[in-house]
Amino acid sequence: MNFTVAIVGRPNVGKSTLFNRLVGRRLALVDDRPGVTRDRREGEAHLGDLTFTVIDTAGLEEAAPESLPGRMRAQTETAIGQADAIFFMMDTRAGPTPTDRAFAQVVRKSGKPTVLIANKSEGRLAEERRLEAYELGLGEPVAISAEHNEGMSDLYDALVEALPDKTREQREAPAREGPHPIRVAIVGRPNAGKSTLINRLIGEERLLTGPEAGITRDSIAVDLDYAGRKFQLYDTAGLRRRSRVEEKLEKLSVADALNAVRFAEVVVVLLDVDNAFEEQDQRIADLVEQEGRAIVIAVNKWDLAEKKAGAISKLREQAGEKLTQLKDVPLVAVSGLTGEGLDRLMQAIVDAYEVWNRRVPTAALNRWFEQAVSAHPPPAVSGRRLRLNYITQAKTRPPSFVLFCTRADALPDAYKRYLLNSMRDAFDLPGTPIRLTLREKDNPFKGRAKRKH
Repeated sequence: MNFTVAIVGRPNVGKSTLFNRLVGRRLALVDDRPGVTRDRREGEAHLGDLTFTVIDTAGLEEAAPESLPGRMRAQTETAIGQADAIFFMMDTRAGPTPTDRAFAQVVRKSGKPTVLIANKSEGRLAEERRLEAYELGLGEPVAISAEHNEGMSDLYDALVEALPDKTREQREAPAREGPHPIRVAIVGRPNAGKSTLINRLIGEERLLTGPEAGITRDSIAVDLDYAGRKFQLYDTAGLRRRSRVEEKLEKLSVADALNAVRFAEVVVVLLDVDNAFEEQDQRIADLVEQEGRAIVIAVNKWDLAEKKAGAISKLREQAGEKLTQLKDVPLVAVSGLTGEGLDRLMQAIVDAYEVWNRRVPTAALNRWFEQAVSAHPPPAVSGRRLRLNYITQAKTRPPSFVLFCTRADALPDAYKRYLLNSMRDAFDLPGTPIRLTLREKDNPFKGRAKRKH
């Protein structure tokens, strides 16, 4: 059964980017300037095993009916009338604006099933601002990044919930293909052996290698079938310290490598065994953590290392000391030249991907929270006890949680680290970035006049 979804929202929230992502082609022009889309545009969209008609619309703006923005708004209202469901998009980084609120009311009045999409949700600031989207009255916001292809599985679930009958037939059809390939970026300092490692994995000299640092300029995608699982590997230019990035071409290569990290789901940080965990290695791992990607540390050129008892344990100790924000990060010793350790590396990638996608059952999360707070209550600040009310998981990829409490700005960082480390141990979340956002619980009596007796 075919159905139609209209993408609506104010200008420049990413509607055309999502449209292009769903149709799989660059049909809609995308630009940072608002108002690039003027007509409504239709295409055949694919989201998981669902196929449907999607309509890209002009940004909703308050304007006189006879003006150009007014006629564009009329086109959008026509699309809303044609649609079976609506994707209402907002810019998470900007938060809900008065225009968002005005047009959320238009969408609510339409009576059409609506999915509230919080676009541009990459980054910590966006995670905090996303919670403000509830005030639009369109239900739970689905966090995505249309540009980086994040959150599409959550968008799929929301669309199925919005149109259960219309999506049932397609969902119950026999699956045509397996899970999508895991996107893996290989990053590290120049000459760490990234291209050699990928060549060994795919079994051919696909990528140019050599002793000279900086041979790879572009992020090159290579498809790989390994032990029955599909991967898409991205070889990237070596990441130097900023002070050494001088030539314009190399600046572009570094930007390309950073984009590969943002596009990837799992990032392998490749270290050279002779000088592992140098300052630049730590900066690269920190960048991956900030971008919220699953991470695996691979120590390369293991064939050249002196094999001493406890050598791997020593490296893991170093990782614990140098990468404190990534407790128990997976670490594998490999040799791109001989192939040693590659099975362990690929299994570590699959495991890290699974952890990155993990959703903790609500009941188990609440039990852990009560026990953790009871075992180690939050400290009193200025003589007043902080009250931690409850915690919920907002999303996966990476696992992100929202803690509702009083005086959120007063909770010490040390106590947040205690909760995060306890959570890692309780739910087996080694190494992956975890996001914990604090929100103050609304006071239901705030603003009410005192009752007179």
